[in-house]
Amino acid sequence: MERPNLTVLDLFCGAGGLSLGFKQAGFELLGAVDCDTAAAETYRRNLARDCIQLDLDLEVGLARATVVTGGPPCQGFSSAGMRRPGDTRNSLVAKFAQLIVQVRPEAFVFENVEGFLTAENGIRVLELLDPLLRADYRIHLRKVNAANYGVPQHRKRVIAIGGLGWDPSFPEPSHTAFGAPGALLASRHLPLTPKLKDALYGLPSPSTSPPGSPEGHFYSPLDGIDLERAKALAPGMTMRDLPVRLQHQSYQRRAFRRVMDGTPSERRGGAPAGLRRLQPDEPSKAITAGARSEFLHPWEDRPLTLRECARVQTFPDEFTFVGSPSEQAQLIGNAVPPLFAKAIACSLSEDLERPNRRRERGALLSFEPTISDGCSPALRHVIDIVHKAFEPYIEPKELLLWP
Repeated sequence: MERPNLTVLDLFCGAGGLSLGFKQAGFELLGAVDCDTAAAETYRRNLARDCIQLDLDLEVGLARATVVTGGPPCQGFSSAGMRRPGDTRNSLVAKFAQLIVQVRPEAFVFENVEGFLTAENGIRVLELLDPLLRADYRIHLRKVNAANYGVPQHRKRVIAIGGLGWDPSFPEPSHTAFGAPGALLASRHLPLTPKLKDALYGLPSPSTSPPGSPEGHFYSPLDGIDLERAKALAPGMTMRDLPVRLQHQSYQRRAFRRVMDGTPSERRGGAPAGLRRLQPDEPSKAITAGARSEFLHPWEDRPLTLRECARVQTFPDEFTFVGSPSEQAQLIGNAVPPLFAKAIACSLSEDLERPNRRRERGALLSFEPTISDGCSPALRHVIDIVHKAFEPYIEPKELLLWP
């Protein structure tokens, strides 16, 4: 039986991590959309020169794509920065759902940060699910850790996968991870997730000026108190482990940022980590746009290079990024790890190659908003409103017994 021609269109594509993973799984890249110039040029350089557009209101590519993917900008939700209720970028979640309903691809994939779940008391979850369920998509929505799929970093993300009238699979974990809350709960008897030192293996010594070899493998040497801080931090240690005289001036301001609403800091996890020396024998902490200033190399007294950050994100060394160093850092930190994207794409590919998929009404097939044993009051509230709003769509009905 001839293999169907599987195509994908990537909305809010950024550097193209999702697209690269789908391409590696055998999908044809039909198009991509991102309004950021550096992202568009990066995509053109590495993936496809002619298929990216800056205008979200396109219909031709959408209408022909087997799968539409997207990760609407997360800055309004991200715990790595200031959350801003009402941030206009948050409404792009609703725009994503609207476009899916409009053109009705066979399947969709949605990706976002874990803060998406509790943003504005769960409103964004409703904005995503309500129109898609009404349009007969059958959906899994889960929080997962990319480390459980072989990515050498603890990167918790929310993934929604939907099939138009048919039940998609959700990719099973392929690796056992350790070093972060909930990581071992996903899987205990699988191969271990690669460690940070595995991801960095084989890179030559970095240069102290751009572009570096491979491209992006350069850093600015530390001096003065910055070098003193670095020398005082052993692997796993953070800014809070330093004597007060070595703590950065902004450290206490950042610590109190979390309690500006009056909640005592001891009930909010305390001060942020700030500067951190990474552990070589564990998966990395999540790579963000600020990783070069917040993460120290595991055994050298210097920050990570852009190429090292890209390695941890599972981009190949030949994949290069466009823009200033800060723009490149943003592209790398915001990207979906291609290896994680490939796991999702391979699962969908197997689903889409099944003949005679049944057509049924919309359903919420699974909703797993946590990968740990605990549940915050904010997340409990979201679970309750999802149950209430979508009870008619929940399948199997046993899901009503979620804790």
